[in-house]
Amino acid sequence: MTEAALFDAFGGVRGMVETVLPGLLFVTIFTVAKDLHASALAALAVSLLLVVVRLARRDTVKHAFSGVFGVAFGVVFAMMTGEAKDFYLPGMLYTLGLGIAYVATTLAGVPLIGLILGPVFKENLSWRTRNPGRKRAYAKASYAWGAILLGKCAILFPLYWWADPTRLGWVLVALKIPPFLLAVYLTWVFLAKAPPPIDVFAEMEEAERAEKERGAGA
Repeated sequence: MTEAALFDAFGGVRGMVETVLPGLLFVTIFTVAKDLHASALAALAVSLLLVVVRLARRDTVKHAFSGVFGVAFGVVFAMMTGEAKDFYLPGMLYTLGLGIAYVATTLAGVPLIGLILGPVFKENLSWRTRNPGRKRAYAKASYAWGAILLGKCAILFPLYWWADPTRLGWVLVALKIPPFLLAVYLTWVFLAKAPPPIDVFAEMEEAERAEKERGAGA
């Protein structure tokens, strides 16, 4: 798989836009107007619009829906507390949990990035027992994702506690794309040096074909 194809597997340019746009709109409106309600409703509206656009084009809505849920939780938190900074808290907690999950699953011998990409490469979980070189690559990639996400948290949580919400919002927007691109690039580097995936679907088709041939020859 090429670097571009791997990038697309993680959502591509469109997925990045859908991830960044609601938060960017929120912090822009809040910076200008200092209106929490208007900022929150605008972010939620654009998230819903992105889902509608995907549905209209009959595209996968996975990334857009995840964005809607994240924004909705942020809106609820912010409205409940009356604090603009709490719009970002659910996403920050998700990032923290995901970073921990990448590290913990790798330590447990089941790297999360392998669980995510296994179906994409048509290898499912064959890398766990039949392809040790690939398992090592997934482990390195998962550690990289974990380190990058936890590094983001190390920057964002102090800002959440001690900085104003406008500064937090702009820093969070700035940290959306570059760390993601770095993580995808490192994943590609590790996998490019790994053995090729075992296509378990092709193996199943071959086994079925052989079974039919044996049945026909009986």
